[in-house]
Amino acid sequence: MTNGICVVCGIDPGLRQTGYGVLRIDHEDDTVQVVDAGVITCSRDESLGLRLAELAAGIDEVLDENDVQVVAVEQVYSHAQWPRTAILMAHARGVMLLEAARRDCRILHLPATTVKRHLTGSGRANKEQMQRAVASALGLSILPEPADVADALAIALCGVGVLQQPARQAWVRDDLLTK
Repeated sequence: MTNGICVVCGIDPGLRQTGYGVLRIDHEDDTVQVVDAGVITCSRDESLGLRLAELAAGIDEVLDENDVQVVAVEQVYSHAQWPRTAILMAHARGVMLLEAARRDCRILHLPATTVKRHLTGSGRANKEQMQRAVASALGLSILPEPADVADALAIALCGVGVLQQPARQAWVRDDLLTK
């Protein structure tokens, strides 16, 4: 945090499309402002390695251009029916964590249900409910599109909530490998 300002980047990792949302928090006047949001798109025809390289280059640019200090990343969950999907998503998430760590950013690992509950009161909110909640929380006149951007902004907002209220620190672990 610099001069009461903190920049948080929320990331919704994906191999085809990774959403990101960057928020600037001014602790002195208690404001949250969207400074950047979008998607990093990877070619479907490329190999896994090349897609990961595209993701690294894209998030590298976002983190550098916005002087990000905190990165909030959605945790990967595994469903018994689609374990391969979770494994592939973990590759994308790993790239995001690597780029954040290279910059000494604080990393927050947030479960999707926690993010949804933080914004809507329900851990089972659908995409449209999340888009509306994000638009309302940030005072946006239009719904954030695509859904990956809305999800990334929601992750960033949840990260802001964790940072602003010490009681919420229990929601997140800075290091998933410690017990």
